This record gives sequence, C-alpha cells and structure tokens, in this order.
Amino acid sequence: MKSFLILEDGTVFAGSHIGAQKEIVSEIVFNTSMAGYPEVLTDPSYAGQAVCMTYPLIGNYGVCLEDMESKRPWPDGLIVRELSRIPSNFRCDISIQQFLEENGVPGIAGIDTRALTRILREKGTMNGMITTDENFDLETIIPQLKAYTTGKVVERVSCAEKYTVAATGALSKSGAGLRVALLDLGTKNNIARSLAARGCDVTVYPACTTAEEILADQPDGIMLSNGPGDPKECTTIIEEIRKLYETDTPIFAICLGHQLMALATGADTFKMKYGHRGGNHPVKDLATGRVYISSQNHGYVVDMDKLDKKVATPAFINVNDGTNEGLSYTGKNIFTVQFHPEACPGPQDSSYLFDRFIERIKEGKRHA
Repeated sequence: MKSFLILEDGTVFAGSHIGAQKEIVSEIVFNTSMAGYPEVLTDPSYAGQAVCMTYPLIGNYGVCLEDMESKRPWPDGLIVRELSRIPSNFRCDISIQQFLEENGVPGIAGIDTRALTRILREKGTMNGMITTDENFDLETIIPQLKAYTTGKVVERVSCAEKYTVAATGALSKSGAGLRVALLDLGTKNNIARSLAARGCDVTVYPACTTAEEILADQPDGIMLSNGPGDPKECTTIIEEIRKLYETDTPIFAICLGHQLMALATGADTFKMKYGHRGGNHPVKDLATGRVYISSQNHGYVVDMDKLDKKVATPAFINVNDGTNEGLSYTGKNIFTVQFHPEACPGPQDSSYLFDRFIERIKEGKRHA
C-alpha cells in the first residue's frame, strides 16, 4: 500500500505503508543510532513525535520485549528507508512490523531518509503527516500541520500511581540500604534498573506528585527523569522541583529533569534547530577535560547565556556544538545532565554518574 509523508513546508515523500493502518500528524525528528530501535520506540521522550531512523535498515533483529524501556511504544510514527520483515536473532520475540501493528503505530518505508534528514537539519524540525490517502490536498493539510503542537505530554507518559523497584545489587552493593525517589517525567526503565543494580531501593512517583509527598517518604536521594515536550509547559512540576531544590536532599537529574531544575532555579531553555537524538554524541566533562560518547534524545537545551553562575555552573558541554550538557549547583548537593547515562540504547561511557550520585548521597548522610 502506498503511503506519503507530507512536511509543513510542502515537501512530499512517497513510500510504502508499514505498521498500523492509521493517519497521524506529528513533529518529525531524526535519530542517528545504528541499533537500539526497540529502545527508541519505547522511550517516552518521543511522545508527540514521529521518528526517522537515519540508518538504512531497521528491524533486522526484531523486537526483544525484555529490552523495552517502557510498557509500550510512544512515537506517533516510524519513518525508515527499509524495514526488515524477517528478523534474525535468538532473542527476538516479535517482528517490528507486528510490534507496530499491535501497538497502533503507523509508519512509512522506502523513502530517502537521508534526504529527509538533510531537510530537517537545514530548515529545522518541522511537523508532518503520514497518510495513505492518495488524494490528499496540500492546501488543506499544511495549515493543519503548522497548527500542530505536542502540548503537555509529560502527564500522558508518566505512571498513574507510585510503585517500587527493589534493589538487586547486580552491579554492586554500593547503594545498599539507600532509598531513592524517582520522579517519573517519562522515565526509561533503565534509570530505575541502574539504581537498583547498585543496591538502591527505588520508589517511582507520578510527575505531578507534590514535593511534600516525596519528602514525607524521607528518601536519601531524589532522581528527576527524562521526558517529552517543551519543559516550559511543565509549570506546576517546576514549582514542586523548586521546593525539592530548597531542601538538602541530594538530587540527580537527567534530560528533561535537568531542564526543569534549571527553570526552577531561574535559568532559561530554548528549542534547538533539530536537537540531539542518537547514540554517538560526544560530551566533555569540564572538571576533568575527558570526553565521553553519550546517548541523547532532546530538542530543548538550557541557555548558558542566561545562567546565573551564582546558582549553577556548566559541568558538561557538547563537543559538536558547544551547547550545555550538564550543570553543577553551587552550595547544593545537586548535579544534572542533558544526556542519558543509563545508556539504552547507546554507549555506557557515563554510567559512572550513578556511582557519583550514590557517593553524593552517602556524603550527605555523613554530614547530616
């Protein structure tokens, strides 16, 4: 069946329909990872977006349900050059085509994804439509595309009620006996797993949980997760994070959590031209000068020109474009990063940050 990708600038790509039989309007973004598409598809940070994978063959190892980063896929659609319908992997549970169909995710294959990526890099991220309607009318569709916004998506992807992830100590018992509160802004499973594997007991809270409720459980440390959308839309959550900031509880924040902490303390964020999405982004630790390869998925960034250095100082920068990748908060046991140290999918270079967080918690307890 024919399918079409229509961009808000009027560009039309013709290809073949994949996945669920459904028409969608979404923000079109691209991801440069060569592998890890199951983790990309189940990353809640993609809610409200359709993902173009730049690697030309997607689906060749199928989908292993154990690798899912949440209970379901979140992107509105998937855009690929070629979809492999016959997976080959001893861990494969289901083909990607069946996975998309069963979860209501439509897509398009057979288009020049490199050409699409160049358009998005040169003109910036834009909205688009995936449709099988061969009689589409551009004059009707383009205003609809330009009017689309992702809206408040954090509440949609967050858990409905709090739950716990028990310590496993699979990697170490460095965090044995420690209790960590994880605010679910669209968290990936591997954040809680990374803490549990170090011996921590993790309690996961819905995004709109009040600071008072979290603090009433007396956590040893607080984790702010990744998540989707424009951070400035999260006005109520920002107010609660400000209350968490004003305590002495150690805090570690990733991606959206990093942006929300910055906004809660008077900094600003802005939308990037096309964002960082992939598993090959170099970030530099400004304290050591060491460069790490990181996994990233974000379209917004903290504005370093509007950062009050009395409140926070840059801790990491992106080697490619110099944008902010992390902050250290002055006089506080708080540090935040824009990239994903839990590394699913992607390299594990920066997983040591979880160990740093645990050491910060222990240091805080020693001085309490």
